[in-house]
Amino acid sequence: MTTVQLSSLRPTAIEDPAPYRAGTAGYRRVMVAMFAAGVSTFVLLYDIQALLPELGAAYGISATHATLALSLTTAALAVALLVAGPLSEAVGRTRLIHLALWSAAAVALASAAAPTWDVLLGLRVLQGVTLAGLPAVATAYLREELHPSVHGRAFGLYIGGTALGGMAGRLVTAPIADASSWRWGLAAAAGVALVAAALVAWLLPASRGFVPRDRGTGSVLAGARAALADRGLVALYVLGSCAIGALVAVFNALGFRLSTAPYGLSVGTISLVYLVYALGSVSSTVSGRVADRIGRRATIPVGCALALAGVLLTLAGSLAVVVAGMAALTVGFFCIHGLASGWVTARAHLARVSTGQAAAFYLFAYYVGSSVFGNLGSAAWSHRGGGGVVLLASALLLTVCAMVAVLRRTPALDAGTTSTPHP
Repeated sequence: MTTVQLSSLRPTAIEDPAPYRAGTAGYRRVMVAMFAAGVSTFVLLYDIQALLPELGAAYGISATHATLALSLTTAALAVALLVAGPLSEAVGRTRLIHLALWSAAAVALASAAAPTWDVLLGLRVLQGVTLAGLPAVATAYLREELHPSVHGRAFGLYIGGTALGGMAGRLVTAPIADASSWRWGLAAAAGVALVAAALVAWLLPASRGFVPRDRGTGSVLAGARAALADRGLVALYVLGSCAIGALVAVFNALGFRLSTAPYGLSVGTISLVYLVYALGSVSSTVSGRVADRIGRRATIPVGCALALAGVLLTLAGSLAVVVAGMAALTVGFFCIHGLASGWVTARAHLARVSTGQAAAFYLFAYYVGSSVFGNLGSAAWSHRGGGGVVLLASALLLTVCAMVAVLRRTPALDAGTTSTPHP
């Protein structure tokens, strides 16, 4: 992302109502704010993943039980998205974004002080609910406020922020947990979220392309049926669910694998592996730019191939090869997710389906996949070791490949005056 002076990003009194184009101050404000929001949300979602072995030891619980601290959060997030998407159609995108960021930071602070394991799990469920506001509306907001010529790169940059947030969540908490305790690790993640919420409150422009709709139950149900009737959208939902399931299953097992023989690494050292998430940030941005030129249908298979190759590399005994495999998996995954998330709102718009509801269904499937397959990955590790995890992740990524084949056979919708490739 191009370096800019923050003073140049401040709102001006009078702005052109046309969609923001690349290079304008409004575009830079939107992207810096949404990048920060993505970082914040995923810091808080995944801050606990690197701490799972420590939580297991502290509370005397199994790997599968410890993983509930993450899987319950993603499950609650998935359910809340089904409400947040339609809600944003009535209350507005930016209002929901600000509410989500501030409330999630507050819950994160409370989690650091949770007195018991059960209370911590309850707060992690609430964390998932509060986090739903941003992912439910992010791609819809970007589609409404930005010119179509920059949609691919904008979606990619936002997903890049989520990748950086996922990395930062692990890197912030684990070293601090090593030095003091997991509580201080979670408190540090909450501090990052508070700074990001303040930055978004300052920079994010109010919606200009959003048209509020007072939607009753009948309208919401009709919109849900439409969002589930389109073959291409359903394929994207399944694709997102399986892709994130493969990633989380492998990363959940990684901490337990590297903390035991022959590696015997500490929590802080293991967290350094999550530096590969920086590659995911680059991958989502670059793949978005490529897709703006040649289309998502031609770009996304490359991500699938990289992710599958990465999973297979994790079978190696060499730590260097395992890390290389994690890097390839991360690059491939963020290529897939970055393109698929933007594809959902683009196709929904052209199909005259509520973009908020379509995005909510995609993310519902995405986080259900994270929760269910992530927990299955820990169970596979407990019963079959690394081979079981690779078998599960490979099956999920082969399903992703099958959905890509479905999408390539699904007729493209008429993009009309849109300058981007047809969804």
